[in-house]
Amino acid sequence: MEQPLDFVAIGDTVVDAFIRLKDAHIDEDHNLKTNDTELCMAFGTKIPYDFVKVVYAVGNSANAAVSASRLGLKSALISNLGKDDDGEKCMQSLSKDGVDTRYMHSYEGMKTNYHYVLWFGDERTILIKHEDFPYTLPLTTPGPRWLYLSSLNDKSLPFHHEITEYLATHPETKLAFQPGTFQIKLGAETLENLYAHTEVFFCNVEEARIILKTEEPDPKNLAKMMTTLGPKIAVITDGPKGAYVYDGADTWYMPVYPDPAPPYDRTGAGDSFASTFVSALALGKTPAEAIAWAPINSMSVVQKIGAQEGLLTRNELEKYLAEAPKDYRAKKL
Repeated sequence: MEQPLDFVAIGDTVVDAFIRLKDAHIDEDHNLKTNDTELCMAFGTKIPYDFVKVVYAVGNSANAAVSASRLGLKSALISNLGKDDDGEKCMQSLSKDGVDTRYMHSYEGMKTNYHYVLWFGDERTILIKHEDFPYTLPLTTPGPRWLYLSSLNDKSLPFHHEITEYLATHPETKLAFQPGTFQIKLGAETLENLYAHTEVFFCNVEEARIILKTEEPDPKNLAKMMTTLGPKIAVITDGPKGAYVYDGADTWYMPVYPDPAPPYDRTGAGDSFASTFVSALALGKTPAEAIAWAPINSMSVVQKIGAQEGLLTRNELEKYLAEAPKDYRAKKL
């Protein structure tokens, strides 16, 4: 009998076209209503750019599946593609990285999701468009050891209920949930049963306040509060300030791993963090050990273009861990 997969990610797959901008600037004061910073370029003219790089088979869950594979897990991806040239290149990219594609579906007459990434400095603004692919859950029994759920489109609510029903009848499968924009907008009440079946939950401090409907300033308190919605372990990231994990008994703080050079592109930093934490748990690590693994992969990813080029193998990650500064360790709060 075939051994169950270690890690199966569920989410939309896209192609990212990175457009490296030259003539642009950031306006931090103009949008007074939302306090958002704005990327500004001249209108009605021709604007030179530096270069374009197209990256295939990305997206939160695709990135996670590649991350888990490189760390030595048997990983797969449940996702949809168009039956087109971009879709074929996505399949080739996944296979090259050792991701099992048995659950991938290609649809005739539909286009593979294609995003334009306006990249300026070390940050980016992404122009997104998701096709209305039908969602299916082709898993069998026994289920994988871990399911990893992230971004889906705004018509996917019934699919979330299907995932919840699967988890209710497959206790051998644990869920890691890293919500995307639509899943956060749905609210914890709408996804109440999904939260209740979540083993590990990931978000940043701003997202946590939205989900919890609170202005709580302390990330370690946000982590504890998140477990009241159902997750057994909650991980809250706070950008360059580090991350917090609450495992139901203890709270741990982890600083970022020192960057060897200024970040080149921050795309995929969160995906690499969350997927590495889950992969470490799947490899038998404790939450306190897993939280020391996660920032290392994030550090590596932001040194490259896109979300996958910098993802590390287990040997590479453990080498960084062995050479880490003395103060790079999980601190029990």
